[in-house]
Amino acid sequence: MASTETSAQSCFHCGLPVPAQLDLHVRLDGRERPVCCYGCQAVARSIIDNGMSDFYRFRTDLPSTPEEIVPEFLSQLKAYDNPLIQQDFVQGEGDTREVSLILEGIVCAACIWLNERTLQALPGIIDVSINYTTHRARIRWDNGRCQLSDILEAISRIGYMAHPYDPHHRQIVIERERKTHLRRLGVSAVFGMQIMILAVALYSGDWWGIEEGFRQTFRWLSLLFCIPLLLFASDLFFRNALRDLSNRRVGMDVPVATGMGLAFCASVYHTVIGEGSVYFDSVAMFTFFLLTARYFEMIARKRSAEHTESLLKLVPAVATRVDGQQQEVVAVAELIAGDTILVKPGENVPVDGRVLEGESGVDESLVTGESVPVLKSVDNRVIGGSTNTENPLLIAVEHTGNDTVLASIQRLLEEAQTSKPAISQLADRIAARFVIAVLSIASLVALFWFTRGDSRWLEHTLATLVVTCPCALSLATPTALTAASGTFAKLGLLPVRSHALETLARATDFVFDKTGTLTHGKLSIDRTDTFTERNDISSKHIAAALESSSEHPVAEALHDDTHARLIEVSDVRNTAGGGITGTIEGTTWCIGNADHVSRNCELQQPLPGFEGSVLTPIYLADNSRLVAVFHLADRVRKEAPGMVRQLHDEERTLHLLSGDNEAVTGYVADKLGIEHANGALLPDGKLDAIKQLQQDERIVVMTGDGINDAPVLAAADVSIAMGSGSDLASANADMILVSNRIDRVADGYRLAKRTVAIIRQNLSWAILYNVCAIPAAAAGLVQPWLAAIGMSASSIVVVLNALRLSRKV
Repeated sequence: MASTETSAQSCFHCGLPVPAQLDLHVRLDGRERPVCCYGCQAVARSIIDNGMSDFYRFRTDLPSTPEEIVPEFLSQLKAYDNPLIQQDFVQGEGDTREVSLILEGIVCAACIWLNERTLQALPGIIDVSINYTTHRARIRWDNGRCQLSDILEAISRIGYMAHPYDPHHRQIVIERERKTHLRRLGVSAVFGMQIMILAVALYSGDWWGIEEGFRQTFRWLSLLFCIPLLLFASDLFFRNALRDLSNRRVGMDVPVATGMGLAFCASVYHTVIGEGSVYFDSVAMFTFFLLTARYFEMIARKRSAEHTESLLKLVPAVATRVDGQQQEVVAVAELIAGDTILVKPGENVPVDGRVLEGESGVDESLVTGESVPVLKSVDNRVIGGSTNTENPLLIAVEHTGNDTVLASIQRLLEEAQTSKPAISQLADRIAARFVIAVLSIASLVALFWFTRGDSRWLEHTLATLVVTCPCALSLATPTALTAASGTFAKLGLLPVRSHALETLARATDFVFDKTGTLTHGKLSIDRTDTFTERNDISSKHIAAALESSSEHPVAEALHDDTHARLIEVSDVRNTAGGGITGTIEGTTWCIGNADHVSRNCELQQPLPGFEGSVLTPIYLADNSRLVAVFHLADRVRKEAPGMVRQLHDEERTLHLLSGDNEAVTGYVADKLGIEHANGALLPDGKLDAIKQLQQDERIVVMTGDGINDAPVLAAADVSIAMGSGSDLASANADMILVSNRIDRVADGYRLAKRTVAIIRQNLSWAILYNVCAIPAAAAGLVQPWLAAIGMSASSIVVVLNALRLSRKV
């Protein structure tokens, strides 16, 4: 590869000589690079600021003529096709790839439509979804037919800038956008105030009289103040409108730019001829209030995306790798499975792994939504992004990079935020057609008032153009969905499919699996009956020692590492489906079910039976007598009763479907207060129960662990899978319960209801506002300045109403 360096006398951007008297530079990779003119400086800064600095790093030579720069820039996008560059931001297997991009220049639903249609026209594009609120695009494509550079080039050719999503760069872009917008707002305020002062004088003169010389002077001064306002503060409206029209689309800024342009041109004409009304004050008001509304929208987008961004900030840049007695600080990207790392108190865990040494509380709240730190000890699993709160932990690395739970959560969030439910797609279609309708109505208004000989025909036309607010229609749904997705993430309940939120809000019946869903899925000792002088603690120590070599679920319930190591067991024999026998200090011990213990121990008395019990009895006996009976049960999750109460308060119907026996299923249902319970069901039996409810026109939400409940989850109207780390990335449910807190199902239902209600409120407000405002403006009842206030206020109301969803339920 040729060096990209130039001499001190050559332009870093184009290679032409730098004039000796000119001292212009751009900064790249911490160094100042010389450029030959202000044009090269502007282009170079644009390339670097928009995340395309690899253009300079990977170009093979400088262009021979300045005219080659733009084609060269487009061709250098092929650097993004390099697998080494893509590994940090592209996912996928084989030829199917997926990337998350940030789009700059998005201002309305028409921008989204144009980008989606442009990309969908490319060969090899599988799916494109763009979120209006976050300006993030999720694109899947066949790399055998289309390259990432083709995608970036297609977007650039229609006037937008795209770059791979990076949280740090995203913050830079947002901050730059915010500062530029504030400067525009400041210019519009300063010059607008001057124009308004002059306008007050002109309006007062119409009432009380004014000398014609003063009137004309005030007009020329207003024109003078309006020129910088249009050239800087309002230029984005005109640029966006021209871009839309050049792409044969009518966006939200087309009526705005049309209204401003007409008002300014008519005012200039009337100023030059010295008679007629001027509308410089209306242009100033349009600019100031529209910029104010978009500033609020920008801040709302930033707030809505904050939780998603915070997930990516959880992973530290460096970690302490341990090799024997040596400790080395390395980049997290260098870690591989099998490495050992040290995580000190207060540090974030950089990867997924298992604890090798130490015991400490770990805060997983930002990952799973669980607010209480979880105690982690030897062999416990830790999630990358969680925070060690107490003692040092030595951790074995298991998963890194895109294979971690945190990366899986991030991908699910991206998919949820970029997928569009039906209600959002409907709003986009309405908004796109609405702009054309506005222009048509404004034309009819102009024709009507002009043919009547009304001198205020232009004023009425301007008011009609500006008072309409398609922005409110476009913002109504995406702002609410983005705010809600952030709150869902805080709950640890991630909507993955586009229909999930809408359908969940309409749910009538909630169906739950038992094992691993309402219960922990692990047996534990419910009670212990002793039959000798040994107490229950001593009996548990013997049981733990016997079961120490077994991986059976019953063994896990009885196992105790600490005491098992203190008791020596020999001649261990494991009978599949029965139990274990072994010798301790010369005495034969048996543990297992009644048949196993009766066959392997010479008992003096028959074993007691526990027919009809919902607990599982495990017998412990020495060579001649029964010592203890451990009654095991799958413990109900502590948050399950609260969830049941919440759903009952919402008047929802609850069902428990389990493959466990009727007695155990009924016991759990009675304990929780679930009114409908069926046990001893195979997967097809559960499926039949779901279908029967649907035949009765019920909307069913099924929650299961996603392992043996796959057919039932697929059949339900909304499926919620319990989120375990290893299954999270491959989960195919409509929603993932990352936190594993079953009460979040009820919280999610309430949040879904609130979200749909707020979307309907926003759409109703937008429609009602336009239905009332358009006729009023067309009838000449609305002044242009008041139309600007009304349009801006309508957008702000929608945004602020949607932000209410950011509050945790």
